[in-house]
Amino acid sequence: MKRSPAPSLPPRVRVVEVGPRDGLQNEKNTIPAATKIAFVNALTAAGFQDVEVTSFVRPDRVPQLADAAEVFTGIAKPPNVRLWVLVPNEKGLEAARAAGARHVAVFTAASDGFNRANIGAGVDEALERLTPVVAAAKEAGLAVRGYISTVFGCPYDGAVDAKRAASVSRALLDAGCDELSLGDTIGVAVPSDVTRVLAAHDAAGVPRSKLALHLHDTRGTALANVMEGLREGISIYDASAGGLGGCPFAPGATGNLATEDLLYLLDGLGIETGMSLAAVAEASGIVAAATGRVLPSRARAAWASGAKGTARGGD
Repeated sequence: MKRSPAPSLPPRVRVVEVGPRDGLQNEKNTIPAATKIAFVNALTAAGFQDVEVTSFVRPDRVPQLADAAEVFTGIAKPPNVRLWVLVPNEKGLEAARAAGARHVAVFTAASDGFNRANIGAGVDEALERLTPVVAAAKEAGLAVRGYISTVFGCPYDGAVDAKRAASVSRALLDAGCDELSLGDTIGVAVPSDVTRVLAAHDAAGVPRSKLALHLHDTRGTALANVMEGLREGISIYDASAGGLGGCPFAPGATGNLATEDLLYLLDGLGIETGMSLAAVAEASGIVAAATGRVLPSRARAAWASGAKGTARGGD
């Protein structure tokens, strides 16, 4: 019998699948474009309404995504699916538009150290650079998502002030971003940090309806942080099929929250997502062999082993 979510939890969650971009960007083995295209197509067929496909960045910075235009033009484009691409600057935006992208994401960090390692500029300068990119995208009628890295901690600067992170969110919202993704880039957050960061965003006048959580499971706390986010009313979560991912500019940052693990939790709580764990696990299997390693998702491993356990047992 399917459970109903507790009254304190959202009845439905929107999962933004980031595996094809954020999940693959740090893989050492070159993944063929045809494999990436098949991966994206399997994810959209699995029911995702949001898939982050690729990034139009300089190939020398992220070689794995040098085939961005080929991948984006080669994928199926169901009319009800938002296919996101990351653009670092106006040149990237132009390339994305030329490939036919209608949903773009920009990125900065909440800490100067990470931003300088990533793009060679501090936070304030990064925001100045992004403002015309967002403006141009909105003028062209595109949807814009803002990623904020190191919201909960930085590999270079250490602890990050929640008020500082909220001020970056406020600036991106004012620039025209439609929604914001708050990143635990190095996976240091615990549930009390989620509460603290969201309170700072409340004080800065950033609506919770505009916020997503982008969690890494470096220290095994991602699902605990999801639970706190749900209790706090957050209903958008980024996740990566199979648990693929990491950040090339954040030493020690391991995989993203695995989509299968997130779906297992949400399904057990009676929260609707519109997807099945099995379909996502099959999709991540497309790239599993190409990575040359075992994918870290626990729920996927259980599914692959034929385990019959379910989160929806009897009372």
